[in-house]
Amino acid sequence: MELWRKMWLYVGMIDVRADDARISGIGRIGSQPIALAAVALALVLTGAGSIALWRATTGALPETQRAISTRQIQLRAVAASEQLVEKTKALELSQQEAIDQLQALQDQMQSVKRLLAAQQNETKRLSEQVGAVAGAIDGLRQSFASARSAPDTPDPPQARHAGARHHAVRGSQRKRSRP
Repeated sequence: MELWRKMWLYVGMIDVRADDARISGIGRIGSQPIALAAVALALVLTGAGSIALWRATTGALPETQRAISTRQIQLRAVAASEQLVEKTKALELSQQEAIDQLQALQDQMQSVKRLLAAQQNETKRLSEQVGAVAGAIDGLRQSFASARSAPDTPDPPQARHAGARHHAVRGSQRKRSRP
């Protein structure tokens, strides 16, 4: 109430001169200060009422909604952070498994390389042995060929006995066939 009284006194204390009223148009407004105050009061009350009505119909205060939405954003950020940590750990685990598999594969490749080198050495050794045997066979063939081509070499003793026996058997068959 005290506020209204001060406001009425203030509005009533305004002294508007006639020259100012004509120049700025305040003359008409200044002549009815109560009406002007009533209109201003009505506008202020209408604005405050509409704000109160809007807050009542939405069901929550904007400050409360801001606090709730801030908390929800924080919870979402924490959940996203936890998911990121879990995915990072899973990625690290799969990366370590891949590294372990790669290491095992490299170990297998090293053992295969060692086996292949050993096999190549064995093949080389066998190839050299086959070459030596082939050289020995060629040497025997050459010595056998040179032995056959030499005419002045005497027959071995077994060959002489076999030839004599052959003549003796033929001669006895001739004698029987004649009557």
